[in-house]
Amino acid sequence: MAPPLVPRMHLFEIDDQTWFPAFLRARVQAALTLAWVTHIPFLQSSSPAALVAHKLSSHLSTTVRDYVFIDFCAGGGGPTPSIEAHMNQELNSTRPDANGALEPVRFILTDLHPHVEDWQKAAALSPNVSFVAQSVDAAAAPAELVAAQKRSGKKVFRLFNLAFHHFDDPLAQAILKNTVETSDGFGIFELQERTFLGGFINCILFGIGICLLAPYYAFRWRSPAILFFTYVIPILPFVLVFDGWMSSLRTRTPDEVEALLRTCGADPAEIARWEVKSGRDAFMPLTGNLNWVICVRR
Repeated sequence: MAPPLVPRMHLFEIDDQTWFPAFLRARVQAALTLAWVTHIPFLQSSSPAALVAHKLSSHLSTTVRDYVFIDFCAGGGGPTPSIEAHMNQELNSTRPDANGALEPVRFILTDLHPHVEDWQKAAALSPNVSFVAQSVDAAAAPAELVAAQKRSGKKVFRLFNLAFHHFDDPLAQAILKNTVETSDGFGIFELQERTFLGGFINCILFGIGICLLAPYYAFRWRSPAILFFTYVIPILPFVLVFDGWMSSLRTRTPDEVEALLRTCGADPAEIARWEVKSGRDAFMPLTGNLNWVICVRR
């Protein structure tokens, strides 16, 4: 794949700013979660979350149950609860373990800024989803969090769903260094890319979709404010489109991610054991692509 014509730029996103109101941030994050979990029949082959689950289970193959998946940037929960549901459903129907058992794969939600109330709701819906209520820094994973998985005989696989582009290069390298030293795999999944179609046009279409669906979600969530901030003062579609463009310019190619991994400062012998795979899989014609990087320790 040819590198993008536009160099990566670490620009700001409105949703990241401390002055952006929390109730609007919650709606922006809810809209992004919808982008992950929505499956429109005849238009989409699957939801992006279902595609992530399939990529992980197929790439890790018979070893998938050896891992506990920890989302280090879970936000309000994002796609991870949906990924868990799709993965365990797929495994239960196609791949029991050697003894015929159906041991579920577990997922843990963490974040630098925990969303405990949202995570409690997700955990209540599935016994395979849990969370860490305390702040967790992806560049300095708590030793006990990692050790607890090791004691249970599991490997640690880190998830970064629509998140890795938020880190500047020094922070990204620090996170990768900590990953190499404490974990056994990681996956980076993005819905945008640094291209005209996959970035600029894709974000405009997303903004249009939000405007069309606003009445439905205003009714479903009993929130007239969604209509006000979509149609009267269109803050929500503006922020989603603007931040989408900034995210696209921030998004790294797989080669750029691997370059950070190889220069993250961890023991070179350990880094050499990490195998990098990447790709782009369509879930919707023309603009809907899941861009992924999956790395595992061999």
